[in-house]
Amino acid sequence: MAATVSFTIDSAAGRLPLTVSCERRGAGEPLLLLHGIGHHLQAWEPVMDLLAADHEVYAVDLPGFGASAPLPEGVEYGLASVVPVLGQLCAALGLDRPHVAGNSLGGLLALEMGRRKLARSVTALSPAGFWNETERRYAFTTLLAMRAGARGLPRPAIEKLAESAAGRAVLTSTIYARPGRRSPEAVVAETLALRTATGFTATLAAGRGVRITEDIPGLPVTVAWGTRDRLLLRRQGVRAKHALPGARLVRLPGCGHVPMNDDPALVARVIRDTTRMPAAA
Repeated sequence: MAATVSFTIDSAAGRLPLTVSCERRGAGEPLLLLHGIGHHLQAWEPVMDLLAADHEVYAVDLPGFGASAPLPEGVEYGLASVVPVLGQLCAALGLDRPHVAGNSLGGLLALEMGRRKLARSVTALSPAGFWNETERRYAFTTLLAMRAGARGLPRPAIEKLAESAAGRAVLTSTIYARPGRRSPEAVVAETLALRTATGFTATLAAGRGVRITEDIPGLPVTVAWGTRDRLLLRRQGVRAKHALPGARLVRLPGCGHVPMNDDPALVARVIRDTTRMPAAA
């Protein structure tokens, strides 16, 4: 069950309070899990127990998503603000440079944590930031349509759709290659999380100018991409390999944009393989 962590963050107005929702499992070297835009920490549920066999796993709701509070007024949702907040969250949890795995927005944040030496290894699953302008506009338009759909459907209609595999496909096939595997309860919860995410609009706006071009030397980095990703197309993985020549590029056969649901065993193995890699000199 998720708990809350309260701490203070640095801002132009001084130290401000923030409360973040977090779920912890397992024992071993710490591993921080970061979800994508509009999602919540439960996106990692299919792999958490697998990873907890080797790691002390922390899945968190990013500020402004899931059950976490929004960033305080005056604190922006861009990389320059959110990554230091994640560093302060790690300090509040007593984590010294955890391994970090992230999906989509979470993958972008994980890579930036690695670049700022806040992580000891990084696994980025379909990370944002390797798009060209056409691909970015396509992804943002799709996300806005998903958000509009989640906000426009009454909760009883969402619950009714989630009862069948076909209905779950209607709600989530953009992000899952195998939406029928997701439980009705999980689909309802994540659709409502997308609807109520207070940080969604500001995060999307902050992402317009993001494009990753710098390598992350001296750190084990894996970029993994689902072969059936319909949101951030898999050719962006090749672009990621060019931008991060020191990273390992892994294909996830049959997986969509949020691969933890489509093939939990494969995703857990890719993350564990990264955490076991030695750091480069």
